Amino acid sequence: MNTRTERDHEAERLVYTYADLILRVSYTYLKSTHDAEDICQTVLIKLIGSAQTFQNAEHERAWVIRATANACKDVLKSARRRTSAPLEAAATAAAPEPPDNAVLEAVMELPEAFREALYLYYYEGYTAREIARMTDRNEDAVHANLSRGRAKLRTLLEGDTHE
Repeated sequence: MNTRTERDHEAERLVYTYADLILRVSYTYLKSTHDAEDICQTVLIKLIGSAQTFQNAEHERAWVIRATANACKDVLKSARRRTSAPLEAAATAAAPEPPDNAVLEAVMELPEAFREALYLYYYEGYTAREIARMTDRNEDAVHANLSRGRAKLRTLLEGDTHE
């Protein structure tokens, strides 16, 4: 890209194309809107600043999802996140909005591997093979996570209907 306007247009395209996807994927990992927004900014800056060329739009999209997942996992692993929270934040924090969908709420309660597989499969429309490539897992492991995730989800949802 030679001119500043070309770079600006490309940056604008990337933001409009991927910001919502990055926010949704990172929210499924972090369960925090603010953290998801931070990840969105981080991934977009990394994408805009990279000199990487992609084979096609699907390759670019897969890269964005993988980079988002990795950034979220880094946040979840950080010792600071696990061990500290400012006391002032607890007093000023607003109560989280209740999910407007019982299924999404149940999905968010699942362990990370199941949640990731179910989200990418049902919400983003990827096949098990594509999910395996994006998450560096075996395709059979993705199928197992989908199957076990569905079973746990079924149990969670059936428990709600009997109460």
